[in-house]
Amino acid sequence: MSNRVVCREASHAGSWYTASGPQLNAQLEGWLSQVQSTKRPARAIIAPHAGYTYCGSCAAHAYKQVDPSITRRIFILGPSHHVPLSRCALSSVDIYRTPLYDLRIDQKIYGELWKTGMFERMSLQTDEDEHSIEMHLPYTAKAMESHKDEFTIIPVLVGALSESKEQEFGKLFSKYLADPSNLFVVSSDFCHWGQRFRYSYYDESQGEIYRSIEHLDKMGMSIIEQLDPVSFSNYLKKYHNTICGRNPIGVLLNAITELQKNGMNMSFSFLNYAQSSQCRNWQDSSVSYAAGALTVH
Repeated sequence: MSNRVVCREASHAGSWYTASGPQLNAQLEGWLSQVQSTKRPARAIIAPHAGYTYCGSCAAHAYKQVDPSITRRIFILGPSHHVPLSRCALSSVDIYRTPLYDLRIDQKIYGELWKTGMFERMSLQTDEDEHSIEMHLPYTAKAMESHKDEFTIIPVLVGALSESKEQEFGKLFSKYLADPSNLFVVSSDFCHWGQRFRYSYYDESQGEIYRSIEHLDKMGMSIIEQLDPVSFSNYLKKYHNTICGRNPIGVLLNAITELQKNGMNMSFSFLNYAQSSQCRNWQDSSVSYAAGALTVH
């Protein structure tokens, strides 16, 4: 075995966000400076993974709750957009590059996860094609910059899991979620509405289309805040809301349920909600974003 360090390039830099370190740093700083840290220290956050011009300001609400002085390991759970995956997958590299600085994958934790037999490996191609994890790396680097040599990341690509698999993975990750020096970043956008997303649910009693979308999203968000994975599954079955990170969210909710059984007291609050544009007619389309944080009492 060679000890060559393998890197994943910041493949979406220059398109989904700026490739210039100083410019990116200034942008992130600007967004973070405009929000309050009301839920620190977060043990887990849910935040969007769209281009930063669309969701950078929303994501700041979640990242502002991260406490770099206690966080040592960051688990990043993102949905798979390009490859069919029925389980979860681990990266095959050592380093994730960002325009700010390089992030190191925790090979010790990777070893523990790999030993369970529940994971597959993603190819470098899959890794670099996927944006759901990458869009959290610059924000992670920024939030952690005061302790940049003192933490590792654990990226996990989450497949289209069955409810029972979400439960199994939730149980597995619950012991990591129980540790105050770990942070879970759950990558998800909310409703993708319009013909290009093949989703056009509309409750006319809510008024304009964008109001109906907001009502639908906020229904889902309040179910997530109740920390009940079964209600969340039922909501998805009923409305089919196009929440792309529903599986990572399901894994988080199942991990929380597991810890609550053991008497741990937690609460989740959404701190911001936004839409890429306001849909008013059937030709329009939009993506919704929400940012929230889990705190342990």
